Amino acid sequence: MQISIVLPDELANSLAAKWGSLDSRVTEMIVIEAYRQGLISVGKLRELLGMKTRLEADAFLKSQGIDLAYDERDLEQDYQTHQALQQSGTV
Repeated sequence: MQISIVLPDELANSLAAKWGSLDSRVTEMIVIEAYRQGLISVGKLRELLGMKTRLEADAFLKSQGIDLAYDERDLEQDYQTHQALQQSGTV
Protein backbone atom coordinates (compact mmCIF):
# COMPACT_ATOMS: atom_id res chain seq x y z
CA MET A 1 0.00 0.00 0.00
CA GLN A 2 1.22 3.44 -0.81
CA ILE A 3 0.12 6.46 1.22
CA SER A 4 0.70 10.08 0.27
CA ILE A 5 1.09 12.84 2.84
CA VAL A 6 0.73 16.47 1.88
CA LEU A 7 3.04 18.82 3.78
CA PRO A 8 3.82 22.46 3.18
CA ASP A 9 7.18 22.76 1.37
CA GLU A 10 8.70 24.76 4.22
CA LEU A 11 7.85 22.07 6.78
CA ALA A 12 8.91 19.22 4.47
CA ASN A 13 12.26 20.89 3.77
CA SER A 14 12.85 21.59 7.47
CA LEU A 15 12.04 18.01 8.47
CA ALA A 16 14.11 16.55 5.62
CA ALA A 17 17.07 18.66 6.71
CA LYS A 18 16.82 17.23 10.22
CA TRP A 19 15.66 13.66 9.51
CA GLY A 20 16.93 12.90 6.02
CA SER A 21 14.52 10.73 4.05
CA LEU A 22 10.98 11.59 5.11
CA ASP A 23 9.70 8.30 3.64
CA SER A 24 12.04 6.31 5.88
CA ARG A 25 11.35 8.42 8.95
CA VAL A 26 7.55 8.20 8.59
CA THR A 27 7.81 4.44 8.11
CA GLU A 28 9.95 4.18 11.27
CA MET A 29 7.44 6.26 13.23
CA ILE A 30 4.51 4.09 12.16
CA VAL A 31 6.38 0.84 12.86
CA ILE A 32 7.50 2.12 16.29
CA GLU A 33 3.94 3.05 17.22
CA ALA A 34 2.65 -0.33 16.03
CA TYR A 35 5.27 -2.01 18.25
CA ARG A 36 4.38 0.19 21.24
CA GLN A 37 0.72 -0.74 20.87
CA GLY A 38 1.58 -4.43 20.67
CA LEU A 39 0.32 -4.72 17.10
CA ILE A 40 3.60 -6.14 15.82
CA SER A 41 6.46 -8.09 17.36
CA VAL A 42 10.08 -7.00 17.48
CA GLY A 43 10.72 -9.59 14.76
CA LYS A 44 8.18 -7.93 12.50
CA LEU A 45 9.65 -4.50 13.35
CA ARG A 46 13.07 -5.85 12.34
CA GLU A 47 11.68 -7.19 9.07
CA LEU A 48 9.76 -4.00 8.18
CA LEU A 49 12.77 -1.78 8.84
CA GLY A 50 15.22 -4.06 7.02
CA MET A 51 17.36 -4.90 10.03
CA LYS A 52 19.48 -8.04 9.90
CA THR A 53 19.57 -9.06 13.56
CA ARG A 54 17.48 -8.93 16.71
CA LEU A 55 20.33 -7.05 18.41
CA GLU A 56 20.12 -4.35 15.75
CA ALA A 57 16.37 -4.03 16.37
CA ASP A 58 16.90 -3.94 20.15
CA ALA A 59 19.52 -1.20 19.78
CA PHE A 60 17.19 0.78 17.51
CA LEU A 61 14.34 0.55 20.01
CA LYS A 62 16.67 1.58 22.83
CA SER A 63 17.84 4.58 20.79
CA GLN A 64 14.19 5.59 20.48
CA GLY A 65 13.69 5.35 24.25
CA ILE A 66 11.48 2.28 23.98
CA ASP A 67 11.69 -0.47 26.57
CA LEU A 68 11.80 -3.96 25.17
CA ALA A 69 8.73 -6.09 25.70
CA TYR A 70 10.04 -8.72 28.12
CA ASP A 71 7.72 -10.38 30.60
CA GLU A 72 7.80 -13.21 33.13
CA ARG A 73 7.08 -15.79 30.41
CA ASP A 74 10.14 -14.59 28.47
CA LEU A 75 12.23 -14.80 31.64
CA GLU A 76 11.04 -18.34 32.31
CA GLN A 77 11.83 -19.40 28.74
CA ASP A 78 15.31 -17.88 28.99
CA TYR A 79 15.86 -19.64 32.31
CA GLN A 80 14.80 -23.00 30.85
CA THR A 81 17.08 -22.48 27.85
CA HIS A 82 19.96 -21.64 30.18
CA GLN A 83 19.29 -24.75 32.26
CA ALA A 84 19.21 -26.96 29.16
CA LEU A 85 22.48 -25.47 27.92
CA GLN A 86 24.10 -26.03 31.31
CA GLN A 87 23.00 -29.67 31.33
CA SER A 88 24.34 -30.22 27.82
CA GLY A 89 27.69 -28.70 28.85
CA THR A 90 27.40 -25.86 26.36
CA VAL A 91 27.51 -23.15 29.06
